[in-house]
Amino acid sequence: MVDAATKTLGDVVKRTSLDYSPRLSETVGSPIYLKREDQQVCRSFKSRGAYNRMAQLSDEQRARGVVCASAGNHAQGVANACRRLRIRGTIFLPATAPAQKRDRIRSIGGKWIELKFVDGTFDDTQQVALAEAKRSKCTYIHPYDDPLVMAGQGSIAPELAAQLGSELKNVVVPVGGGGLVSGLAAWLKERTNVRVIGVESAGAASAFAALLSGAPTSLSELDSFVDGTAVGRTGENTFPVIRDLVDDLVTVPEGAVCTEMLDLYHTEGIIAEPSGALASAALVASAQGRLDDLNLEGATVAIVSGGNNDLSRYAEVVERSMQYRGLRHYFLVTFPQQPGALRGFLDQVLGPDDDIVYFEYTKKNNRDTGPALVGIDISRPEDYEELLWRMDVSPVHVEPVPANSDLLRFLV
Repeated sequence: MVDAATKTLGDVVKRTSLDYSPRLSETVGSPIYLKREDQQVCRSFKSRGAYNRMAQLSDEQRARGVVCASAGNHAQGVANACRRLRIRGTIFLPATAPAQKRDRIRSIGGKWIELKFVDGTFDDTQQVALAEAKRSKCTYIHPYDDPLVMAGQGSIAPELAAQLGSELKNVVVPVGGGGLVSGLAAWLKERTNVRVIGVESAGAASAFAALLSGAPTSLSELDSFVDGTAVGRTGENTFPVIRDLVDDLVTVPEGAVCTEMLDLYHTEGIIAEPSGALASAALVASAQGRLDDLNLEGATVAIVSGGNNDLSRYAEVVERSMQYRGLRHYFLVTFPQQPGALRGFLDQVLGPDDDIVYFEYTKKNNRDTGPALVGIDISRPEDYEELLWRMDVSPVHVEPVPANSDLLRFLV
């Protein structure tokens, strides 16, 4: 099916570049290449699956139109296919979808698409879209759980084989619903001994949960930060492929993804969305001992799955990265009710390289009776214990605030 999809796609999608990464190769200790699907049509691999599925519609199905649900990238792929194939499409997005993705979808699809928004997660959005497809008798274009979509996503595999040949030993793939990793694994495992490693974000590890339970299962909680892979339940069609053909499945924390997004930008000049940085984030985390050793030998490809990132999110990206690296910490500080207390805190507690990046009284109408929330950046993780010691011997009362605290979510 993947070979047939490759023929169907023809020149509809690009053959994206495979870039050697000196930074990642040095970090991991073996050759690392980045498969640049962020250069793809619509800046995401999703164009492959959506077009392959829609190109197979009958004349009657095309006349009725299509419906899809998406966190953003699949919607762009569907919009592109709608315009090229001249098919009407209704696209449902979570209300939290970044403005950048909304604008891109409208620009790509033009008059051929209509956007509708749903409060809630991607899974909530999908339920609304499925109901609309049933009511209107339109064809639902699934973002991942469809054999034709999976085959379209898998068209990356023949490209990798042509670009690296027998040098290719490992492929590291971001995993959401599982369409990309399933399509790649199906083609690679039939023809090669290439090892396929899937990567999920820790807050949306639906495939990992499915493997543990033996069947697709719905997550009780979902962190939607890595929005391109924030799927609460892995696919019915993708699950058996993941179970039988994917060699390893690992999860990485969102802070690691944010750190890798910044490193990709600063070093490689790649503007990756969170899901686009998942694969290479796993490589770095493994090399640093933050997750199990991936035991990579030979050339490894990390899929940069997308580059549809809203720059307004970079403040949150930096915040999560700093906390993950142990360089930003928050405290509730109760100052003595005497003149110069704040000045004393600055002089006695802060080290020469420490910096206050956040200061907010928790009771703005009566500062004398409530503590202040103080954010402090340090230059090295190992400086934290010394900072705590200086706080302990100072006259102020200081209480560290955990990184997952609701207080931080509301105020920072």
